[in-house]
Amino acid sequence: MRDEQSLEQKLEAMLTVALEPISVEELADVVDEDAGRVREALRGLREEYERDRRGFTMSELASGWVMQSSPEVAEWVTRFANRDVSHRLSSAALETLAIIAYRQPISRAQITALRGVNVDGVTRLLEQRGYIEEQGRVAGPGQSILYGTTDLFLDRLGLASLAELAPIEQFMAPVAVAEELFESLRDPVDELTEGA
Repeated sequence: MRDEQSLEQKLEAMLTVALEPISVEELADVVDEDAGRVREALRGLREEYERDRRGFTMSELASGWVMQSSPEVAEWVTRFANRDVSHRLSSAALETLAIIAYRQPISRAQITALRGVNVDGVTRLLEQRGYIEEQGRVAGPGQSILYGTTDLFLDRLGLASLAELAPIEQFMAPVAVAEELFESLRDPVDELTEGA
């Protein structure tokens, strides 16, 4: 039992100081242990933290394991993080990132068509920050770059894969509401011409 505690202490200490997620294989290499045993110890720590309702937890993300704040205290962490701190990404950048996340792979021209504004600068910024990357090219003239999100994007959102993104329907109005809005905005002249 002492060895197991020792392994857990080592893993906990490394993840406490890690700036980025660390894969099981990397952790196993550092502690000179079997990857399966390391994974089991990490899962045990996660269960222990959840059972004890700690303010932090172990999470398995796309690129490895990370220690992060518990979802139960997200409101307080958000309050703390937003104190006198300017948001790092503009609303235009966040909107563009959301389009890429849900429609990938997607070209700049397609993003521009969806947003209604040129997104060249925004996509360059997102690529520089490591949130998006080239995932191929469109076949045919011009061979536009197709963009998709990166593991860093998933890590920042605390997700293991794109499958964990909230369904896009959750952010959209039902079709009936959209039709009702469309009808309410119709021009009375259109109605007269339709009746003629």
